[in-house]
Amino acid sequence: MLRKVAVIALDDVAVFELGVLCELFGYDRTAEGLPGYEYTVCTPDGAPVRTHAGFSIVPDHDLAPADDADLVAIVPYGTGREPPAEVLDTLRRAHARGAWVMSVCTGAFALGAAGLLDDRRCTTHWRHTDELAARFPRAKVDPGVLYVADGTILTSAGTAASVDAGLHLIREEQGSAVATTIARRMVVPPHRDGGQAQFIESPVMPVECETLQPVLTRVLETLQEAHTVETMAVLAHMAPRTFARKFRSETGATPHDWLTGQRLLLARRLLEDSDLGVDSIAVRAGFGSAATLRHHFAQRLSTTPQAYRGTFRGTLHA
Repeated sequence: MLRKVAVIALDDVAVFELGVLCELFGYDRTAEGLPGYEYTVCTPDGAPVRTHAGFSIVPDHDLAPADDADLVAIVPYGTGREPPAEVLDTLRRAHARGAWVMSVCTGAFALGAAGLLDDRRCTTHWRHTDELAARFPRAKVDPGVLYVADGTILTSAGTAASVDAGLHLIREEQGSAVATTIARRMVVPPHRDGGQAQFIESPVMPVECETLQPVLTRVLETLQEAHTVETMAVLAHMAPRTFARKFRSETGATPHDWLTGQRLLLARRLLEDSDLGVDSIAVRAGFGSAATLRHHFAQRLSTTPQAYRGTFRGTLHA
């Protein structure tokens, strides 16, 4: 059971990523019926550490709490330095006794230095995946995912992906209802795949576009309509090929992939929060038929709409 969480912070610690773990595990939500965590921030010798933003953090603990924690996490600290030997030993001991060991963003380099990524799938911020693979050639680095859980080793991509990784861990240990409730308190999706945006009543763009924003806004408002590259190109007053190139350069996705992803977001929200049948949801989200909706759920989420609804409308676990 996930009860005790120890987060290791080193010099040049990234404030946002540390704050995410504080929000996930250090905020007391027991009054809302959610589990409570014994949360500590640890540094070698209990000494203050500088943040990348120019101020210091003064912890209450050295590394001792990590020796019996259910989760030992390490946050980004700058990839150019080898972590202290006592930190690497702490990570190895945590893994050896079966605790979860988690890295956030470039914290993965500490796991690599500890030998915990050998022959394991893992990830880090996309800007550093090549470096991670070069420094730790036995690691199976996947640059295209938000997080990877390989056994009890959990690695996440950059910045906000730490939210997704933490919620995944909570979901694994304490159930989907707990993770979903915490996600809603944080105004984030309970289960995000790459490129997914804030989890609100209607799906929103994963990025702001320089020139295509009006087109994407219009499409998001009318997902039930039969949008194609050609119809979106007309809205943008561009030839379809020009539009497709521009779309990819501004969003990082093809028009088809982006549109499918946004329709899936809306379908997931309706499965969670409405009593509409799968056929109606398929039409509302622009898939046209339940069969098409099921196809895309299977391809992108490895589940069915019915199973997804059952999971994310489950009973809250204590």
